[in-house]
Amino acid sequence: MQRTPINPWAWSLRLGYNQAEMIAGSTRQLICAGQTAVDSKGEPQHPSDMRSQLALTLTNLETVLAAAGMGLSDITFLRIFATDVDAALQNFDLLGARMGETGATPPMTLLGVTRLALPSLMIEIEATAAT
Repeated sequence: MQRTPINPWAWSLRLGYNQAEMIAGSTRQLICAGQTAVDSKGEPQHPSDMRSQLALTLTNLETVLAAAGMGLSDITFLRIFATDVDAALQNFDLLGARMGETGATPPMTLLGVTRLALPSLMIEIEATAAT
């Protein structure tokens, strides 16, 4: 698979993502449901702690990717939902560190929402991955 970054402006690179990516020659595509800060029984964890919720959400996303034989570097798009966008942005260094370890800079969208499926959840991440 060949990934070609498309960045008509460079500002998004400073934030750790591409404006778009051209994907050619992929053989598998994985579309992940929104991952959140829940344990293996689906119980919400870390109420009122955005940083811990983001960390667990990323771990859960990595677990789903690994079950498909993929990793963070295979992500081609992220959609992030947050009940508090400012708190999410204050903790995006976690996302940057985890994605940065793999060199991944997929296009992404951050959306503010009034609530998620379970009231104590503060962040949810959907991903598309390809190999």
